[in-house]
Amino acid sequence: MCAHLRAAEVAVHEAGLRETYRGQPWTDRCRTWVYFDGVVPITDLLDRGLYDPAVVTVHANLDQRSGTEMGLYCNEHHDGLMGLLPPGTTGV
Repeated sequence: MCAHLRAAEVAVHEAGLRETYRGQPWTDRCRTWVYFDGVVPITDLLDRGLYDPAVVTVHANLDQRSGTEMGLYCNEHHDGLMGLLPPGTTGV
C-alpha cells in the first residue's frame, strides 16, 4: 500500500473492518487494492487528516450488476481501499 493510503488503511483495520482481498484487481492500471467487508469510513478518514484529497480521490462503482463498491483511490500510485456496499446502497 502506498504512503498516501497507509494511515487510512491502518485506521480502517483499527475500526474493525475485516480485509477480504488484497492484490491487483481486474486491470493492469491498478496496483494494490484492498477490499474490506464493510463501508470504508471516507468522511471520518478525511476529517482525521488520514489522506490528502489532492492525491487521493473517492472511487465509487454503483453498478448493481457488477457489485457495488466505494472507497479511496490514490491517483499517483493506483492503489485503492475499497469497501463493498450492500445491494441497493447509493454510497456514503
